[in-house]
Amino acid sequence: MAYPYVFRAQAPPVMANDAMATRPQVREAWPAGGGGGGGGWMGVGSGERLASAYDLVEQMHYLYVRVVKARGLPAAAAAASAVTGGGGCNPYVEVRLGNYRGTTRHYERKAAPEWNQVFAFSRERVQATVLEVFVRDKDAVAPAPAARDGYIGKVAFDVGEAPVRVPPDSPLAPQWYCFEDVRDGGRTVQGEVMLAVWVGTQADEAFADAWHADAASVRCGDGVAAVQSTRSKVYVTPKLWYLRISVLEAQDVVPGAGASAAGDKGRHGEAFVVKVQVGGVMLRTKPCCRARGLTSLAWNEELVFVVAEPFDEPAVLIVEARAQPGKDEIVGRAVLPLTLFEKRLDRRGAPTQSQWFSLEPFVHRLRSPESTFAGRVHLRACLEGAYHVMDEATMYASDTRPTARQLWRPPIGVLEVGVLGAQGLPPMKTIDGRGTTDAYCVAKYGQKWLRTRTVVDSSTPRWNEQYTWEVYDPCTVLTLAVFDNCHLGSNAAAAGGKDQRIGKVRIRLSTLEMDRVYTNAHQLVVLHPSGVRKNGDICLAVRLTCLSLASVVRLYGQPLLPRMHYVHPFTIAQLDGLRRQAMGIVAARLSRAEPPLRREVVEYLLDADSHLWSIRRSKANFFRVTALLSGAASTARWLVDVCHWRSPATTILVHLLFVAFTCFPELILPTMFLYMSMVGVWNYRRRPRRPPQADARLSCAEATNADELDEELDTFPTSRPNDVVRVRYDRLRTVAGRIQTVVGDVATQGERVRSLLAWRDPRATAMFTALCLVAAVLAYVTPFRVVALVAGLYLLRHPRFRSRMPSAAGNFFKRLPSRADTML
Repeated sequence: MAYPYVFRAQAPPVMANDAMATRPQVREAWPAGGGGGGGGWMGVGSGERLASAYDLVEQMHYLYVRVVKARGLPAAAAAASAVTGGGGCNPYVEVRLGNYRGTTRHYERKAAPEWNQVFAFSRERVQATVLEVFVRDKDAVAPAPAARDGYIGKVAFDVGEAPVRVPPDSPLAPQWYCFEDVRDGGRTVQGEVMLAVWVGTQADEAFADAWHADAASVRCGDGVAAVQSTRSKVYVTPKLWYLRISVLEAQDVVPGAGASAAGDKGRHGEAFVVKVQVGGVMLRTKPCCRARGLTSLAWNEELVFVVAEPFDEPAVLIVEARAQPGKDEIVGRAVLPLTLFEKRLDRRGAPTQSQWFSLEPFVHRLRSPESTFAGRVHLRACLEGAYHVMDEATMYASDTRPTARQLWRPPIGVLEVGVLGAQGLPPMKTIDGRGTTDAYCVAKYGQKWLRTRTVVDSSTPRWNEQYTWEVYDPCTVLTLAVFDNCHLGSNAAAAGGKDQRIGKVRIRLSTLEMDRVYTNAHQLVVLHPSGVRKNGDICLAVRLTCLSLASVVRLYGQPLLPRMHYVHPFTIAQLDGLRRQAMGIVAARLSRAEPPLRREVVEYLLDADSHLWSIRRSKANFFRVTALLSGAASTARWLVDVCHWRSPATTILVHLLFVAFTCFPELILPTMFLYMSMVGVWNYRRRPRRPPQADARLSCAEATNADELDEELDTFPTSRPNDVVRVRYDRLRTVAGRIQTVVGDVATQGERVRSLLAWRDPRATAMFTALCLVAAVLAYVTPFRVVALVAGLYLLRHPRFRSRMPSAAGNFFKRLPSRADTML
C-alpha cells in the first residue's frame, strides 16, 4: 500500500554569512491529493476547522467490535465437557475478519463470563465482507455435537451493514445475539453473546484501549502483556518536591563501643557523621568532633533531596562515630516519615520550625539491647514547593512551573500535535530471517507523556493520533522520539530487554507562529557505535494556539524560572545531583505503569547522558563559537579593505559617514537603532518558515571516528579493565564535560544575540524591532549627553536600588532561541 503522505523538499533561504545555510533540507508533508500552503493542509489557513477534535491528522475508519459477555453456556457445552472430562467449559471469544483474528482471555468453568473487550480493524486493510464472532472452549480438543468445528457457537455480521458512529454521539448500546449452529438440517440456539458492532474513527473513546489489528500479530500471541504493550497511553510525571534537611546539632549522643574500649581520650577525639538516606540516595555531612567537656555536636549543614508524591519512602537518619581511621560504627538511627515535614510555598513568612528527633540505638553485640535512647538530633526540614524540580536539561526544558499548584500562572495557549506517521524506517531486528520494525512514538511536554500504539512489522507506520497540551510558557521545547518495541513475543529476550532508539526530534515552541499548522517530515537521526544513522522521517502536524497575545508578550519580561531559584539559588553541583535524582524517580515511577514506559525511553527523552564528556560535542561547540566569531573577523577584514582603498566608492562613503558622525554625535544612536530596526524588517521575508531540523553536520556526527564514538557511548564509570586508566579517564571526562558546558553556554549567548533580528522567535523579533524603532525616535529627540548621563547613573546606582531578581532585558534575552535546539 502506498504511503498516504507526499513529501516535498524545500530548500531554506540562503542568508549571507550564515552557517545555518548549510543545514539539511526541510520537507513538508500533505495527504495524497491534498494541497499545501502556508496555513497547512487542513484548511486552517482559511479559517475553516473540522468539527472533530482530530483535525490535525488524517481521519482513519475502523470497524469496532465490543464483546461484553455471554450467557447460557453450561448447557451448550455439556457435550464438549464430556470430551475434555471437565465439569464445564472454559469460554473465550474469537473475532475473525478475513485474515485477522483476535481473541479475549478465557475463564475457568464460568457460566456467564464478562469480557468487555473492544477489537478494532482498519477499514483500509479489510478485504472480507463478513465478520464472525466465535465463542470457543479452551479445552475443546475435537469437534463435538455441541461444539461444531471446535467452537460452541458463532454470530456472523455483514460488514457493510455496520452502523456509523461519530463522536460526540453516545456509545452504541450492545445487544444479545443468539448463536447460530446447524445440526441435522435443523437450526438450534445454544446460548447468547452480547455484542456491539459499529464503524468509527480514531476519535472514538474505545480507540485507545482497543485491540488493534495493525498493532498485533502472531508474534504478540494472545498474551495480555504483549497486547497491552502495543496500546497508546498517556502518562503523567509524578509531582516532585525538593526536600531540604538542615542538620543543626545533636545532644547526648552515646559513644560507639569501639570508642568506649579505646578509653576516655579516644572517646573525646572521635568524629561524628550524620547520613540521611531517602530512597536510593544517601548524603552525608562533614565529620564533627566533640569538644572536651561538651555533650553536644554542631554541623549546621544542609542536605537537599528530590522526593515524589505519594511519599512512600521515609527519610532514614543515621549517626556514625569514627574512633579510628577507616572504622565507622553506627551510634543511632531515626526513621522520619516525610509527612512530618512542612510544605513551604515561599520564604517570605516565618522560617521553618526546627524539631528534635530521638535516636534509636543500633543493637551491637557489645551493647546492652535494653538501651532505648542514643541521643537526639536537631533538624530543620521542609518540602520546598516554590521551586521547579528539573528532571530534564535546562536548554530543552518543557516546563518551568513550580511544584505548588497555587503558584502556577494561567495557561497562555494550547499546543496540539498530530503524530501522523513515519517513512523509511530501517529494520531494527531480525525475526525468522527477515528484518522488521515494530515502531511507536513517545512525546514529552510538561508533566504529560504520551505513547502511540505500536504498529507491528511496518517500515511506514501510520499512527494518526492527536494530542493536546496546555502551554504556560512559549519558550519551552517539545520532545518526540521513535522506538522499536522489543517486548513482543519471543524477540524480547533476544533484544536484551530494551527498546531500541530510532531517532529524536525537538521543536521549540517560540519558533512557531500562532494559529498556524506546521506539517513537516522531520529526519530521525541517532548515534550508533558504527556512526551516525539516518533512520527515515517522522511526519508531524503541530499547531500552537494563543489565548491572549498580551499575556504571551508579557511573559518575555518575566523570569524563566520561579522566584525562589533567584532568591535562594542552588549551586551548580547541587543542581546536577538533584537532576539525576529527579530523572531516576521519574523513570522508576513511569516504569511501574501498565503498560510501562521503560527506563531507556525516559532517559533518552530526558537526555540523561548530556552531562557526560563527549569529544564530538566539544568539537561541535567549538565550531559554533568559531562560526559566531566569524562575523567579527569578516568586519575586521572589511575594515582592512576600506583602509586599503580596495573599493574606492565604499571608502569615500565611510569617510563621509565618519565626518558626519564626528560633527553630529547625536546621530550615532538613532542611526544604529534605526539600522537594526530596518534589518529586522528586511529579514522578515527571509524568516524561517519551518521548525528547525536535527543537523548532523552541526553536531559533528558525520565526521566522528569509531574511537570517539566508543568514548561517547562508553559507560560511566568507564568499563575499561585497567584501574589506573579508569580513574584518569573518568577524571578527564568530568573536567572536560564542564568545559564543554561552558563553551556551549558561550555559544548559546552569542547565538541569542544573532536571533534578535533573525525571526526565529517571531514575537521576540517583532518586539525588539519595535523597541529599536521607538529607541531611535527617543534618542533622536533627546540630547546625547542626557542619554549618556541617565545610562551612566543607572548603571552606577546604589545597591539599595537594585533588585535581586533579573531585569526584564535579561529575562527577554534568556528566552531567545539558539542553535542548540538543532543539535543531537
